[in-house]
Amino acid sequence: MLTTEQLISLILGMLVMVLLVLVIRMEMRFRRFLKGGSGKDLESYIAWLGKMYKSLDEKHEGMLSSLTVIDNKLKKSVRGVHMLRFNPFQEAGSNQSFAIALVDENGDGLILSSLYSRERMSIFAKPIVKLESVHELSDEETQALEEAYGKIKK
Repeated sequence: MLTTEQLISLILGMLVMVLLVLVIRMEMRFRRFLKGGSGKDLESYIAWLGKMYKSLDEKHEGMLSSLTVIDNKLKKSVRGVHMLRFNPFQEAGSNQSFAIALVDENGDGLILSSLYSRERMSIFAKPIVKLESVHELSDEETQALEEAYGKIKK
C-alpha cells in the first residue's frame, strides 16, 4: 500500500506532467502566432496598428464634420418640385397655364405661375416662407405647393 507521502508525490508528479503538456501547447501556439518573426516584429506591428487606428479616427471625425455641413446645405436646397397644369378659363382654352412650386425642407422657396389666354400670357413669381406666402395663392398654386412639400417628406 502507498504511504501518504508516496500518494502526494504521485499526485504532484501527475500534476507536473499535465502542466508540462499545457506549457508545450502554449509554446506551440505562440510560435504559430509569431510565424518566424520575433517579439520586436510583433511590437512594431502593434505600434503600426495604433497609428493606423489614430489616422482612421481622425479621418472619421473629418467625415462627420463634412457630413454635417452637407446635411445643413441639403436642408436649404430645393428638394420639392411639382408642376401642375390647369385651365383657368373654363369656357375657352386648354391646359396651357401652370403652377410650379420649388421648396426646400424648411418649406421655403417660390411658386412660378403662368396664366395663358388667347390675348396674352402672364407669369407670376411668389416667394414662399415656411409654406406661407405674403401674396394670395390660387387653388392650383396651393395644390402645387402641397404636392412639392409632400415629396420631401416621403
